[in-house]
Amino acid sequence: MPTVFITAPAGAAQSIAQTIVEERLAACVNRVACVSTYRWQGEVRADDEEILLAKTTDKRYSDLRDRVAEIHPHDVPCIERFDETDITTSFAEWRAESVTKS
Repeated sequence: MPTVFITAPAGAAQSIAQTIVEERLAACVNRVACVSTYRWQGEVRADDEEILLAKTTDKRYSDLRDRVAEIHPHDVPCIERFDETDITTSFAEWRAESVTKS
């Protein structure tokens, strides 16, 4: 099952997290404040952002990725998938239940 690493401007992170949990694309999203330093249009920039760690399932990953790309304010959003190799059974079951459409 994947955890999805997303960076977003601090002002947009809550809305993205709320949307993907409400739409059952993620069971949970952790938000961590950070400063991102990056190159964009020939310049090096630094901005306050948040790291979003979204817990989802294989089945819902592509829908989550597409929805984040749709609502994210950046032209090139960072959306990276990490697959877990070890996870507790109880967490895996809760996550699967939380993203299953009723």
